[in-house]
This record gives sequence, structure tokens and C-alpha cells, in this order.
Amino acid sequence: MAGNAALSVGVLALQGAFREHVRMLHSLGAQAREVRLPGDLEGLQGLILPGGESTTISRLMTDYALWDPVRQFAAAGGGVWGTCAGAIMLARTIEGVSPNLGTQPGLELLDITVRRNAFGRQVDSFAVPLEVRGLDGPFPAVFIRAPLIERAGPEVEVLATQAGGAVLVRRGRVMASSFHPELTTDSRLHSLFLAGLSQL
Repeated sequence: MAGNAALSVGVLALQGAFREHVRMLHSLGAQAREVRLPGDLEGLQGLILPGGESTTISRLMTDYALWDPVRQFAAAGGGVWGTCAGAIMLARTIEGVSPNLGTQPGLELLDITVRRNAFGRQVDSFAVPLEVRGLDGPFPAVFIRAPLIERAGPEVEVLATQAGGAVLVRRGRVMASSFHPELTTDSRLHSLFLAGLSQL
């Protein structure tokens, strides 16, 4: 935990469960900053894109001119982790978008195909002990209107699966999870993300 004190991580704070991520990062000794504008990315080693409503987050990212700055942050070596809606934002291909919404933009930082709301509606939310590669014991994964990663490219490492598809993947310092680790008291995935940033 002492090593985490040198790490500064931003959490995209436009909509969704960003406060829970901030609290989890603080509990691990890392510095956490809410990100709303491009300038908020300066000096960060990592960025978390939280769960929420991906179409709303997409629209707000356009309003606040964040698309290119986030891509540039990742290209410069910054770590990025998307949870639930954030995982959708990272995908190269997004399926299950309502025809009324047209094409949903994405950051395309991971070679994955994601299907929105693959696990059903809000009332279909559930928690499950999830086997995660590299963790000692199951992780209490919370799925709320969660996407499913239907395809992962050859350079993308699959760390956990559920319902016949991937729900936790990683490529280098970019990670995506279909579920909400910030809504639990288990900080192991946040620790895993921070461990990758400490190698920057």
C-alpha cells in the first residue's frame, strides 16, 4: 500500500459510479482525482472509466472534448480500466445498440467486441463468485445491466469468463471488466490495476 501513495489515478466523473472508485483507490493509499476536462488528465498514471450509462457518458465525452485526450493518454502509456459501461467505451466494436441511437462511438483501445446489456435489465442484476486468473480465491462480481465481451483479439488476455463469454480482459495497461468491482468491499482488482501502473 505504501507504494500506491506515489500513484495518481483519475476517475472519469461525468456520470455513473465514479465516487465508489475514488473511495476504493483512497483505501489502497493511491491519490485519486475526478476527471471532467482534458486538463484533469495531466500528471496521472492511470484512468478509470466507471459504470453508468454508456450512451450518456459518450455524449458527455463529446461535450467536454475528451475523446482524443483519453486516446492520447493511453497512447503515451497511461493505464486505463473500464468497468461495465466503461468496458463498452474501450471496445473496438459495440453490439446491441438501439437503432434509435445510431452508431455508438468508442475509444477503440481494446480489440474486443462487446454486447451491451447482454445479462438483461436492471431487475436481472446478480452477484456471483468469479474465478479470476491471478487472484487467490473467487471475486464477488456484481453484474448490473452488464455487457458481455463476445470476442477478444489475439493480443487480449482473458482473465475471467461468465455465461460463455469474457467478462474481464487485459492488454498491457488497458483493462476492461463487465462487472462492478467498486460496488464490493474487495479491492483486489483495484490493486491489480495499480500494480500495473507501478511499472510505468
